[in-house]
Amino acid sequence: MKTVPTKIDGLMIIEPKVHHDKRGYFFESFRSDIMTIKKYKFVQENESFSSKGALRGLHFQSPPFAQAKLVRVVSGSVYDVAVDLRIGSPTFGKWHGEILSGENKRQFLIPEGFAHGFITLQDNTIFQYKCTNYYSSENEGGISYRDNELNINWSAISGIPEIDFLLTQKDKDYPLLNNFNSPFIF
Repeated sequence: MKTVPTKIDGLMIIEPKVHHDKRGYFFESFRSDIMTIKKYKFVQENESFSSKGALRGLHFQSPPFAQAKLVRVVSGSVYDVAVDLRIGSPTFGKWHGEILSGENKRQFLIPEGFAHGFITLQDNTIFQYKCTNYYSSENEGGISYRDNELNINWSAISGIPEIDFLLTQKDKDYPLLNNFNSPFIF
């Protein structure tokens, strides 16, 4: 496995070594001894199945139930985004996005203090993520996926007009970043 840092401190891309032969392929999808993963203890794994154009996010859990996540796509593809919400961080309000797919097998390591979301680029996309804390509905939160300050152009990246995004009402109603009091400190 190869780790690739991003321009935002803590965010890391993990590229597994995939072995192909006439039977198909094999790769290690998780190794706890990789230096960038070593400090995390994952306690829950989740999976979602989505149609093309499903936008999930931008979500987080606040302390004491904050979560780091290790995310990947089993089949299909997504444009995956993490936004720095850590007060005092030089990259507060900045974001990094990656295309994750069943084909490229890339993974995205997202520490606590980031909002996370993705839009599916294909039908029948299966998305998995490991979390370092259990789900807590009382501590869940989010920021608006359409915040102009963030300027994430989901439509340009996905080729899907915003009117066709598949969203929950909760994801539509999250506040803008400038109306948000972050519980995370850098």
